[in-house]
Amino acid sequence: MRLIALGSHHLTEGLALLGFETIPGADSAAVERLLEGLCKGGEAAMVLLEDHLARAGGLWLDRVRMRESRIVVVEIPPLSAPRDYHPAVEDLVRRVLGASALEGPK
Repeated sequence: MRLIALGSHHLTEGLALLGFETIPGADSAAVERLLEGLCKGGEAAMVLLEDHLARAGGLWLDRVRMRESRIVVVEIPPLSAPRDYHPAVEDLVRRVLGASALEGPK
């Protein structure tokens, strides 16, 4: 299984130390090219995407999220503002279960 990280130079530099293949300074087109190659090559991979790349969308990103079981895409927060980060799934949880579902224990 390949471990691949795309995002800012600082983020990818740290992940390279952990053994990830990295694509620093990637844009959404780079994400699409990578995912297309992984899908067509039948490769298994875990792909870490900085939040702005994970939310950019795209044909191959959407396909991987909906249909590919060999490729796991993980959204990670930006290094510059980790406390301000809110994953996109929080919006879905709020719509379906209400805002109280995200509150901690009282």
